[in-house]
Amino acid sequence: MVLAAGLFASGMAYGQPSVSPFKDDLFSAQTVLKSADSGNYLILDYDEMRDINGRDTIVEKRVQDKYVSLKVRAQQKDLTVQTAAGMVKTYQIGKLTPQTSMIVLYLHGKGGSRHQGVNDFTFGGNFNRLKNLVTQAGGVYLVPDFSDFADKGTAEIAGLIAVAKQSAPKAKVFVTCGSAGGVLCWQLASDANASTQINGLALLGSLWDDEFRKSAAFKRKIPVFLSHGSRDPVFAIDSQEAFYRSLRKAKGGYPVVMHRYETGNHGTPIRMTDWRVALNWLASKAP
Repeated sequence: MVLAAGLFASGMAYGQPSVSPFKDDLFSAQTVLKSADSGNYLILDYDEMRDINGRDTIVEKRVQDKYVSLKVRAQQKDLTVQTAAGMVKTYQIGKLTPQTSMIVLYLHGKGGSRHQGVNDFTFGGNFNRLKNLVTQAGGVYLVPDFSDFADKGTAEIAGLIAVAKQSAPKAKVFVTCGSAGGVLCWQLASDANASTQINGLALLGSLWDDEFRKSAAFKRKIPVFLSHGSRDPVFAIDSQEAFYRSLRKAKGGYPVVMHRYETGNHGTPIRMTDWRVALNWLASKAP
């Protein structure tokens, strides 16, 4: 079954969309091999020759120009922000105001940096699309560096969120984490302050947290979006799917979605996740 770009990305299955289309014809026409749990669990087709080699002019380094729009660079700044945990370097795309609709953060994995989440040409142009989707929806996209994947890094990101919320108190906060960056996602969910300010999590080729059900964020029912490759050699798909099922079985139900990219590898979710679908679903379920 192939879902057309407009239907798949519109958020129709998840409620009224808040993020408008942007290059949906290139990013959203993905083939659904299997749908279960009322559409909350999807197995999506992935083909390396089509989705990497057929999409990039330089494989894994530069996507074809049609996949990007560089006008959004005019809204991009590289800042150093004073937080309660110290100075944090971050890219900020968009302007934080009382009218800001959402704040989306991307936290990189091991070996990465803040530069990954603003690179317009790698990962098939998916970060460029994310920048455009967020800013066109009246939101702000933050891509910070952090000291580690432990307490200090968690405190830095929590501090950055707190500073951003001072300027945009009504904005919904969605934290997206790639690979080992998921450690911070789960630690933020348990942080006394950050857990009250986060409205959703997205884990891309990342890990699970069996302690999440004890967290303050879980009690608030913040939505969790999981995207994973079936051949991920770093974080096993079986464990992530078991985690998904455990949340689905939680008393009273829990807002969780899982998109499995069949034959996808560790970095596949960062390249292939349909950000418009993810953001619309998170927004529709956000507390």
